[in-house]
Amino acid sequence: MPDDRPVPLDEYPVHQVPLSMKHVATGDRNAYDRCIFHLFDHSGRALLILGLGVYPNTGVIDAYATLRTGDTLHAVRASDALGDDRSNLSVGPLRITVEEPLRRLRLTCAADPDDADSLAYDIEWSADFPALWEPHHIQRRGGRLTLEGRRFVQAGGAAGVIRAGGDEIAVTAGEWTATRDRSWGVRPIPGEAAGRLDEDFPTEGFHWIWCPVRFDDRFLMVITQEDADGYRTLNDATLVRPGHPDRQLGWPQADITYRSGTRHPERAVVHLMDPETRKPLELGVETLTSLPLAVGAGYPPADDWQHGTWRGRDWVDRRTYDLADPAAHPLAAYGVIDHAARFTLDGRVGHGIFEHGTFGRHDPSGFADFGSMAP
Repeated sequence: MPDDRPVPLDEYPVHQVPLSMKHVATGDRNAYDRCIFHLFDHSGRALLILGLGVYPNTGVIDAYATLRTGDTLHAVRASDALGDDRSNLSVGPLRITVEEPLRRLRLTCAADPDDADSLAYDIEWSADFPALWEPHHIQRRGGRLTLEGRRFVQAGGAAGVIRAGGDEIAVTAGEWTATRDRSWGVRPIPGEAAGRLDEDFPTEGFHWIWCPVRFDDRFLMVITQEDADGYRTLNDATLVRPGHPDRQLGWPQADITYRSGTRHPERAVVHLMDPETRKPLELGVETLTSLPLAVGAGYPPADDWQHGTWRGRDWVDRRTYDLADPAAHPLAAYGVIDHAARFTLDGRVGHGIFEHGTFGRHDPSGFADFGSMAP
């Protein structure tokens, strides 16, 4: 007889389908539910990215934290069998505690008892703006649905402490910006054979911008995704001002200046449109520091660990990477990279994340193939 008893969340009136909260409404092995947090100081000294995800149809829960200081990246990853209590957001030394939904969360990572220099932190994350829905995200390869995600984004601040490499970094309210993203649905995880669709519909190119920006009195979210020929499959630019209706700022167009011989953005201008005045707006972007999600954080095309993969019970892995040595992370440029950045808009200065991935062909940028780089 299968073990299908009620789980703790079944006590609450939150069901969307006639199933236990232990189950999701799809049998797709790629079902997921996860989050990501970005925290960084305004000088660009430190960038901390962390997250946690569950994969109900593969029975896995995992989490990660990566910290960049200078050219050193500290990483902690943990994975385990998914239990019945979905309100317990902890894996190994990593934990997320929801203290007040959509307002306050506590983020902790316990130190390695055998290594005083290991990454550890205890941080209170607090929202400064209401959560904002992102566009419903759908991708297909041929006739098959490969991604369908529901996401919201939120910006705020943080306070606490980070320890790594013998240093203690104070996370101070007002001097750090903190954003987060929650998403769930279906998203590819490793372990499935490529099959005919990969052969018939190969990926020629991918161009992505995900950009949450916090100003003192407003929050701006910009998203674009384009195919190799520039065809846009995802598009949004929404301005949030408490006490005012949200405003859509047109069809964002980004002019990105890449470091010569790379696809590393050093600065950018995102062109927007004010619907009230019908005048153009320019979002200026200056990158401060960067953290590739394919190094330590488990995003593809990472070759040492990816989200949703079974590593056995109680798996914990800690390591450091030298970001100054390209040979230490040869696949980083073929994944999404998160850049802590300073932004300007209509005379205001803000801070946020310029998440960018561009690989393969992208006609509007002049990239002809996977080997093409900026002049």
